[in-house]
Amino acid sequence: MIKLENVTKRYGAARGVEDISFEVGEGEILGFLGPNGAGKTTTLRVITGYHPATSGRVTVNGYDIFEQAQEAKRQIGYLPEIPPLYHDATVREQLEFVARVKRVPASQRKQHLDNIAQRVGITEVYHRLIRNLSKGYRQRVGLAQALVGNPPVLILDEPTIGLDPRQIIEIRQLLRDLKGEHTVIISSHILPEISQLCQRVVIINEGRLVAVDTPEALSRRLRQGQRVLVRIDGPHKEVFARLHDLPGVAEISVVPEDDGQPGRLYDIQVQKDVDIRRDLSEAMAEAKWPILEMKSHDMSLEDVFLQLVTEEDIGFDSGWTSSETDAKEGGVSDDA
Repeated sequence: MIKLENVTKRYGAARGVEDISFEVGEGEILGFLGPNGAGKTTTLRVITGYHPATSGRVTVNGYDIFEQAQEAKRQIGYLPEIPPLYHDATVREQLEFVARVKRVPASQRKQHLDNIAQRVGITEVYHRLIRNLSKGYRQRVGLAQALVGNPPVLILDEPTIGLDPRQIIEIRQLLRDLKGEHTVIISSHILPEISQLCQRVVIINEGRLVAVDTPEALSRRLRQGQRVLVRIDGPHKEVFARLHDLPGVAEISVVPEDDGQPGRLYDIQVQKDVDIRRDLSEAMAEAKWPILEMKSHDMSLEDVFLQLVTEEDIGFDSGWTSSETDAKEGGVSDDA
């Protein structure tokens, strides 16, 4: 549904993004991640045709965003980080204006807008001036106007910014409901949100592509070995020494806690392809030190993100791209 091929955007001598390539399948929700200044907003603006690329090609539902701009843009609903709203208009007037621009038939307009207002939770402010709305409600109006015309593609730049926790849960559920109906790219700094909503993620840094894959696949690729968290009720020095002597243990640390739970929680880094759980259980049973808790600890999306965008941990040219995605490997740039 969306395809970027070797997209580069420069602002004079400054690089926005460099040689970005990835695809988004029909009905997929894709998370778009990167630190501040990485090039996320620049990339989204190029996809929507808001900014022309310096080189490369973008197609949306088969239409070239530069050569067939009008047809391509009809496929897209776009929510920028700051929603473009007329503050002297009411919510109803704003959405009616957008519906006319998007050529929603007049006979269908009222029912269409009423449905969207109900869906995003703005019916109670439908006749209020936008200038008098909270930031959260303005964000909802921005999402509503992206949905006007029922475009097959939604590009959402920080869609939950400014919302309170209850509103975030509601919008998150709305975005889940869009799965299958729309192809969605979500840019967000809230990594747990991306983990819950998105099947795959694209990570960029300093304007270059770093990774395209599922969070689970990235975790498997980056993980050097298994991590085990185990709570043991026993004398710390002796427990630590016994754990360190187990075959396959690479590193041990104690997790700081102040909740008054018995025993200590040890974070054990295990060498790749080694399972220490049986040896650990037998060693603690022999010493009569009870194991109160034990679980494997996979890398979270936050762990993956931090490792991929930290140059000391992994070089940008390592090519952490999915074998299923024809994406370019490389490093990354700056949002202008």
